[in-house]
Amino acid sequence: MNATGQSAVFGRRKEPHTVIIARGNEIRHFTIRPWLAAFIGSALAAIAVGYLLATSYLVLRDDLIGATTARQARMQQAYEDRISALRAQVDRITSRQLLDQQLMETKVSELLDRQTQLSQRHGRLGPLLERAENDVGTAPGEPPAAAAKLDKPAEVTGSISQPAPNYAVASLSADLGAADTRPFSLWSTRSDPLPNDSAADRADKLFVSINQSLKSIETEQLTRISALADNAYKSADAITQALQAAGLPVDSDFGKNESDVGGPLIPLDSSMMFDSKVKELDEALDALDHLKKEARQLPLSNPAPGHSVTSPFGIRTDPLLGTAALHSGMDFRAPIGMAAKVTAPGVVTKAGWNGGYGRMVEVDHGNGFATRYGHLSEIDVTVGEKVDAGTVLGKTGSSGRSTGPHLHYEVRHNGEAIDPLRFLTVGKKVAQFL
Repeated sequence: MNATGQSAVFGRRKEPHTVIIARGNEIRHFTIRPWLAAFIGSALAAIAVGYLLATSYLVLRDDLIGATTARQARMQQAYEDRISALRAQVDRITSRQLLDQQLMETKVSELLDRQTQLSQRHGRLGPLLERAENDVGTAPGEPPAAAAKLDKPAEVTGSISQPAPNYAVASLSADLGAADTRPFSLWSTRSDPLPNDSAADRADKLFVSINQSLKSIETEQLTRISALADNAYKSADAITQALQAAGLPVDSDFGKNESDVGGPLIPLDSSMMFDSKVKELDEALDALDHLKKEARQLPLSNPAPGHSVTSPFGIRTDPLLGTAALHSGMDFRAPIGMAAKVTAPGVVTKAGWNGGYGRMVEVDHGNGFATRYGHLSEIDVTVGEKVDAGTVLGKTGSSGRSTGPHLHYEVRHNGEAIDPLRFLTVGKKVAQFL
């Protein structure tokens, strides 16, 4: 078997390969080891691969460089867009916070203005309410505590009061903390406490609470003013009705006339409403004061309170002659030496002995009204002297035409004697208003 038959597959024999080269007369042969054949094959394969890679790089180099450059440009553009978006978001947040701060400052300013307005109202209401309480008193069915409830503005949530400083509004600005990103007008007005409430929520609740408290004070002021005005008119009406029922003169041209009304509709804001109510109360008090002044000029009080009447006004049997006669006054049982007091302010026109009256004092009260006090044992005033209601004119006795110690009391209008009981009855009815 020849050598070529044994090496059908080159390189798979374990024995080394022999290469014979014949050139003319020269014959050369080389022996190739298997490892050498493998090395040469590997080297040739590496060279071929390197050539292919080099050729591919040279062909695709521009495309690779362009792709890398484009990728870097896209990355840079994306970063720039992201930075612009972040800047725009920061600008929006800043603008929103500035808007929220402006709205919050506006709300605080409104609350301060409202509290200042209430404080100014309190300054105006103080003397007026004191005058109303003195003239009118507590409204019917209203406890005394409620009558004085508006002597000074009540404390509101956050300790806003007058004349206390504006601690609540100041603390409100300090307690807000981080501002909410929503506008103030969109803040929630819920009142239930939540554990995750933000500073804006707490501020909103405080605003709502303070606003409600100030509204409550304002409403309470208007309600109280209206109640006092109504009470003043009711008191004036009661006095007027009592005087008119007794046939006594009274200037009744006052009060509210709601029968003749008309004119254009002009809505009232809170300040106009307050001014209107204050004006109404002032007019009602003026009317009541005027009517009280007129009533106090009339002899409505009892000259001998607690003492019984021994002889009324009118026709009676004369105690000395036993015949029918007109008794021009009322006789009150009174011991000798009891103080005789005038029943209304006026001027003493007579003070001395006057026939059957004995020692008598006559007081002119104006508007044609006068009172007489007879059978006195002592006179303590002089003619022309001005006296007030309750002034002691003298002491009771039994001087003149008398059968025993008592006080003879007369009421005269334009010189004509009228029944004093009419005045005493009216005096009891209107005493609570005077």
